[in-house]
Amino acid sequence: MIIRHSLSRATLVMLLLAFVPAAAQTGATLPSDKIEKIEKAITSAMSRQNMPGLSVSVVTNQKLLWSQGYGLSDLENFIPAKAVTVYRLGSISKTITAIAVMQMVERGKLDLDAPIQKYCPAFPQKQWTITARQLLGHLAGVRHYKDETEFLSTRHYSSVVEGLSMFKDDPLLHEPGTKYAYTTHGYAILGCAVEGASGMKFPDYVRENIFKPAGMDRMRVDDVFEIIPNRAQGYFKTPSGELRNSALADTSYKIPGGGFCSTVVDLARFAIAVQTGKLVRKETLEQMWTKQKTRDGKETSYGLGWGLTERNGLKEVSHGGAQQRVSTNLYMIPEKGLAVILMVNLEGAGGALGALSQEIADILLAQ
Repeated sequence: MIIRHSLSRATLVMLLLAFVPAAAQTGATLPSDKIEKIEKAITSAMSRQNMPGLSVSVVTNQKLLWSQGYGLSDLENFIPAKAVTVYRLGSISKTITAIAVMQMVERGKLDLDAPIQKYCPAFPQKQWTITARQLLGHLAGVRHYKDETEFLSTRHYSSVVEGLSMFKDDPLLHEPGTKYAYTTHGYAILGCAVEGASGMKFPDYVRENIFKPAGMDRMRVDDVFEIIPNRAQGYFKTPSGELRNSALADTSYKIPGGGFCSTVVDLARFAIAVQTGKLVRKETLEQMWTKQKTRDGKETSYGLGWGLTERNGLKEVSHGGAQQRVSTNLYMIPEKGLAVILMVNLEGAGGALGALSQEIADILLAQ
């Protein structure tokens, strides 16, 4: 059934009201006046964008205080979105890979400035040497998706190394260090490097060294064949505004760059673990949260695995995700111990989520 834009928008507003419980789903909570303002902002954003379902989690003072779901995670089966709804992370997966790489650096098992083939021999030598530091900052010249067909791949790859076959034989786009060029494939190489440095399969490494220490019990590889409870269905809008089911896609070729799935609660726990030094040391975070520069000294807006901006005199550390079925946003103001996590089962809503994250942060910080 096709849901018409004009009708579904009104319907979804009613659904928001129908599926919002009076209390947050995590026990400890925010002051009621802040919750009311946040819910008003969420309802408004969902109505404007015709979002089917949205889940949110809020961290203040490095504590998870509130999480909630709105709308529907599955329109066809009328299933409400919850705090425990599982969404694809999209490129938020890159932050996990970056933490894994820097753990290897802290343990003396990986040199950020060594040729990447030292740790990932499956990636062929190129016309120039590339390093983990350049890959983390999207400065290595490794290409992004070649075309829409590649982005929509439904082929299943059995390992991180096998997934490299999609791009590994292509030349670099430019000399490393000279230009910023965002690349998901570059993070697949980093996942391979983590395997080489640690001696473990990449999914096993992050499970034991990131997910478990952070208490992330729902985070996992986005396997299209496995039964994953509470997994959200995904949608996109046609040019005329109609909601349609998302295209099929198998993310197994890009697990380190965009192949995990989880809940807003788990991402909140990840944000807390990062900010409190549970995963990497403070000095390592400072390195990751420093804007990288091209060889000519031009500063980028990206560090080592994180997007970096400033607003109202405060550093913003964030990463978004965009792929079939979802738009996601992980937003932090570390100086305030704050994090906002938003995940929605609608493609193309990344800009709206970024703005909404900032709006929620302003509500949280207001006296």
